[in-house]
Amino acid sequence: MFRLTHARTAAVVLALLLLSAASPASVAEVVRLSKDLHVYQGTVNVGILRSGDGALLFECGDGTVADALPGLGIKKVERVLFTHHHRDQACGAARLVKAGAELVVPDAERAWFDNVESYWNDPKTRWDIYNFHPHRLMLAESVPVAATVKPGDTIDWQGARITVLDTPGHTDGSVSYLVEADGRKTIFCGDAIYDAGQIWELYSLQKGFQRGARRISDYHGFLGAQDALIESLGRLEAAGADALVPSHGNVMNDPAAAVDKLLARLETCYDRYVAISALRHYFPQLFESFQGRPGHMPIGPEIEVPKCLRHYGTSWVIVSEDKAAFVLDAGHERRIDDLKKLIESEGLTGVEGLWVTHYHDDHTAAIPLFLEAFGCPCYADEHVAEVISNPMAWRIPCISPSVAKIDKSLQHGQSWKWHEFTLTSYFLPGQTLYHGGLLVEGQGLRLLFVGDSFTPAGIDDYCALNRNWLGPGVGFNACLDLLQELKATHLFNCHVDVAFNFTAEQYQAMRDNLAEREKLFGDLFPWDHANYGMDESWIRTFPYEQEVQPGDAVTLEVVVTNHSPDARQAAARAVLPSSWQQPPTDWQTVSAPAKQETPIALRFQVPPTAKPGRYVLPVDLRHAAWLLPQFSEAIVVVK
Repeated sequence: MFRLTHARTAAVVLALLLLSAASPASVAEVVRLSKDLHVYQGTVNVGILRSGDGALLFECGDGTVADALPGLGIKKVERVLFTHHHRDQACGAARLVKAGAELVVPDAERAWFDNVESYWNDPKTRWDIYNFHPHRLMLAESVPVAATVKPGDTIDWQGARITVLDTPGHTDGSVSYLVEADGRKTIFCGDAIYDAGQIWELYSLQKGFQRGARRISDYHGFLGAQDALIESLGRLEAAGADALVPSHGNVMNDPAAAVDKLLARLETCYDRYVAISALRHYFPQLFESFQGRPGHMPIGPEIEVPKCLRHYGTSWVIVSEDKAAFVLDAGHERRIDDLKKLIESEGLTGVEGLWVTHYHDDHTAAIPLFLEAFGCPCYADEHVAEVISNPMAWRIPCISPSVAKIDKSLQHGQSWKWHEFTLTSYFLPGQTLYHGGLLVEGQGLRLLFVGDSFTPAGIDDYCALNRNWLGPGVGFNACLDLLQELKATHLFNCHVDVAFNFTAEQYQAMRDNLAEREKLFGDLFPWDHANYGMDESWIRTFPYEQEVQPGDAVTLEVVVTNHSPDARQAAARAVLPSSWQQPPTDWQTVSAPAKQETPIALRFQVPPTAKPGRYVLPVDLRHAAWLLPQFSEAIVVVK
């Protein structure tokens, strides 16, 4: 099982850091596509359309393309055309603007270039997040936009003709550029495709969708942007280009074959997801067309709920023989009134404990009011406890700013007695990585409360941003190991008002499906394990947000999850705000063991003259051969 790092281990980690002041080298080269069209293959592919000593660029990446231009006889960049707003595409834009370049961006995404502060300063983009568009991988500071383009627009530049294609999917407003120059048709297609049959990552495709009369939010929309992407890939194929040039990936000289291979893989991967998806229980009408497909696990039957349990919203209540109550998840503040009525109607002595299954706001937002109302201790698995007791330190879906006081932070397998029941806490990294299960034994029953991790239809992995890892001993494989070991008589989901269980055949079906997915999704991405393409937070910062004073010395951890089968060298540095007039922090390097989270500690000082405000600090990362500019970020609030 993966080892998760915690803030309290920072002192030990600091002693183990291998320091390096040198920047990891970026291997880049310029490839010539035709007489006047080149590709700078750096941290992203940057298209260079040359005319005399002037040029027009497609993307700019980290800006180091500027260092390669003199070798092509180019003295001035007139314009930079962007396919979408992601920070790794555009983090070098300010450098090119200072040199006189004009920026041209998709009209639908203009605000995410020249008004990014409206995103970073909006609490709705920080807390209680169920929708992930626009994506947070956007510039830390605004840059000026000279012009915007819309699908169907054409640009004539020095004899070349550029047509703007509508290619949403990777982002809502993504476009591609069909360039007709030197007798060839070349498409710069952003991150619509990486290579034949591959995409750069999957979590950007998390998006709500509608089938029939039912619409769901981004949170439930695993691969929900695939319909838009499929249409976009069709437009790329129909354009009849000689080559596709992605932002990340390889130049494709057979666009039709590359696209067809990706379409087939997307269809197969989505089918494998639906085959054991818990969402079939919640929203069966969304998956009617999948019913009866080979390899799709039948939905199991319901089991009668034991008399010692009550269910309200997302809360289960255990009632002891001597009329005491123990509650699983506080849920909405309405639960307080529900419980007071239950106490009165059944003559209960009171609420004697609260267990928290996971950090999502529909399970935690009312915890402070709940504890104030009933004065009971609060229990949670240690991973869950770390998140909900310090939410400002985390950037994960559906998190509430509400701070929970945890009285008992429990380790995996730790038990305690409560009346006639024995309660045992378990780490259950299912629906989210930060999730706990509670086994309740008593009255001849073995009841396992699985939070939101399972329904009678299968596994709750409908949100890629929840960190659902694939592989033996992690994610839902670890959960299935635990469920089969514990042999509970009943399983309970917080949102499902019935009990259920799985047969031996269903357990095997889920295991076979997850093993198949590890390979199928691995083939979909260029990384050496599927989890890199599925786990947005494989690079995260800790704390994500912290408050400081002008002149403070600050330590920030960059936590790297090495999903690879062996150790990897990893290095990180923080890019400080331009107004601080400081260079990036020195690169710090560690050896990251396989299948573990490893922190990299960065240190910097806030200038004494720093103005109060909210600052975004992007993080550059080197992981094995990958150089990933501004791939994550942290927030520093100067008070």
